[in-house]
Amino acid sequence: MPGQQNGDYSPNATIITTGNNSRPLRPRNIINGISEIQQFYVIEQQGQDIPAEFLTLEGSLDFFRIGVKSGFNEGLFLILLFPVFSFYLLPFVLHSPDLGTQLLFGSVPYLPVLLNTLLCSYISRYYIGNITRKAINSLFAGRAMILIAKGFLVYISYLVLYRLSTPERVWSVASRFSDNAENLYYGYLKTLPHLVPLATRCAIFILIAAIVPYGSVYLLDRWHKYTVKRNSRLINNL
Repeated sequence: MPGQQNGDYSPNATIITTGNNSRPLRPRNIINGISEIQQFYVIEQQGQDIPAEFLTLEGSLDFFRIGVKSGFNEGLFLILLFPVFSFYLLPFVLHSPDLGTQLLFGSVPYLPVLLNTLLCSYISRYYIGNITRKAINSLFAGRAMILIAKGFLVYISYLVLYRLSTPERVWSVASRFSDNAENLYYGYLKTLPHLVPLATRCAIFILIAAIVPYGSVYLLDRWHKYTVKRNSRLINNL
């Protein structure tokens, strides 16, 4: 009845949004997006059957935009640091480092991609209802699209660089650094055979990082459906 106050929660209660007529704040980054997905998860876990249209087209595009922004930042960090660590710091500064040092410094450019991949895999546990599924799919789609494009760009760029790196062209560039021209020339030619293999591993890593969240969502969703069916059979057999 109007005016009646009841502290009990009803899973069939209508969702009422509060606030004034001003536009609600939009999620700005992946942390904001995950926090909003957690709120959807709490509502749907308690039994409310919310239609997928509750998350509007604009809301889906917001999550897609967050995924694109996250993937772009991860890929940019990787593209900027990957040549610095792989083709300058390791071969020219550290001078034949041991395996542990190679792994330590070689993994630094991949850390943002790895951390965000783990973060996206973590939110797979919220993939239960109409809204959470729609939001997570939009987020993952935006991130995967930009990461795959960045991986392709990395591979093509280093492949073109490898094919253009003839001894004559390398020397024409190295000779501009009169003091270290010879060291740069021979050092670059020494790393040249590793250019495409490293770019290939980098592109494969980016591709895996784009796919892993989808894989974790699929596996957790299958496990959830299996446990529901198993519990249903156990209850029916009682």
